Amino acid sequence: MSDERHMAFICSKGTLDMALPALVMGWAALGNGIDVTIFFTFWGLDIINKHRVDHLEIAPVANTSMKMSMMGVPGNLGIPNIVGVLPGMTAFATKLMKDKMKALEVPPVREYLQMLVDAGAKLYACKMSVDMMGLTKDDFVEGVIDIVTAGDFIDMTEGAQIIFI
Repeated sequence: MSDERHMAFICSKGTLDMALPALVMGWAALGNGIDVTIFFTFWGLDIINKHRVDHLEIAPVANTSMKMSMMGVPGNLGIPNIVGVLPGMTAFATKLMKDKMKALEVPPVREYLQMLVDAGAKLYACKMSVDMMGLTKDDFVEGVIDIVTAGDFIDMTEGAQIIFI
């Protein structure tokens, strides 16, 4: 491996709030001249699945970090789990988050992925997860380089700073 700095992100969850940390940090790393590799495994494959990428959600159930202030209620009150199970709450929470992202000019996930690829980030899908879910490379957004094993990912990111999300 060269002397250049390298960061590798492992995305294991496919919710909107779990997609953004890797995308934001990956973009920041690229902006600082750092080589970036992102490995999508298990439900994280939803982030690169061209049929799912535009439909990522954020669920309020058992999400202790979700606060009523997100809905305009002042304070630090959590959303009670009973409220989170009501029909439509996931869609409502997702819309609130997407509205806040839009107001802050945060790109949608699909656009963020394309920005990362255009700037040189390398995207890979986990072979075991792909096989388990019956997916193929054709199911993924443009820019996913390949489907690789966990061992391949470990080899290609030797010496990298690894961030597991």
